[in-house]
Amino acid sequence: MQRTAEQAPVAAERFGWIERPGREFPFFNNQPVRLTTRQWLLLMAAVLAGFLAVTLPIAWPWPPLGRLVPSLLMAVIPLWALRWVAPGHWQSLFARVSARDVLWMFCFALLNIVVTISVGLILTSMMTPVPNPGGTVLQASGTWERVIIFANMAPQLLGEELITVLPFLALMALFTQRWGASRKTALVGAWLASAALFGLMHLPTYGWNVVQCLAVIGTARLVLTLPWIMTKNLWVSAGAHIINDWTLFGMGLLSGSALLWGQPGG
Repeated sequence: MQRTAEQAPVAAERFGWIERPGREFPFFNNQPVRLTTRQWLLLMAAVLAGFLAVTLPIAWPWPPLGRLVPSLLMAVIPLWALRWVAPGHWQSLFARVSARDVLWMFCFALLNIVVTISVGLILTSMMTPVPNPGGTVLQASGTWERVIIFANMAPQLLGEELITVLPFLALMALFTQRWGASRKTALVGAWLASAALFGLMHLPTYGWNVVQCLAVIGTARLVLTLPWIMTKNLWVSAGAHIINDWTLFGMGLLSGSALLWGQPGG
C-alpha cells in the first residue's frame, strides 16, 4: 500500500452531471491510499468467499434465523479483508447520510423498479423467464418467517453492494494504472463490467439463464450503481437497493404471486 501526495490528472475527469464535487472514489487516485495488485487480488478473493457463503448449499442451523449467518458473512468477509489491507481506511467506502441522500435512495429505487418492470415485460414477450425462487419461498412462508426474510435482505444487500463496488474499484485501478485509460473511460468500463459480473453471479439462482441474468439483473445493477457513482457512499446505494427489493418483493407478496423476472437480491 502506497501513500503519495501527488494527484494524477485523472482527478479532473469527472461526469459533472451525476458526480458530486469534492469526493473521489475511495482507493482510486491515491485517495486515501493506493492499493497494490496483490492487495486487490486478496480483496477479490474475499469477494468470492462472501459470494460463496450465500451460494453454497450449506444447511445453516437455527432456521429461519440461521439464514442471517450467510448474509452477514457476505458483508463481513469483504469488509474484514479491506480492513486488513487498508488499516484505518476501510471506512472510506462509507460517509454520513444526509436527508438529500435518503431522498436519492427512494428516487433510484423507483427508477430501478420502472426499469426492471419494463425490461421484464420486454423479456417476457420473447421468452419464458425463470421466476425468482425467493418470491416463491416468501409466498409459502408464515408471518414470522416473512419478517425474517425481509430483515435478512438488509445485510445480504449490503453484502451485494460490497461485492459490486470492490470489483468496480479494482477495475478502475486496472484500467487506469495498467492499461492507461482515462478516468471517464475507466468509470464507464467498471460500471458496465461490474454490472455484467453481478448479473452472472445470479446464474445459479435463475436456472443458468444467461439472457435473463444479464438483461434483467445486469440492467438493474447498472441503475443501482448510479447512487454509488453519485455519492461514493455505500450507504446510499445499499439503501436504494434495500428499498427496491423490499418494494418489489412486497408487491409480489400483496399480489399473491412470486416475482417473475428476478431481482438483484434474489
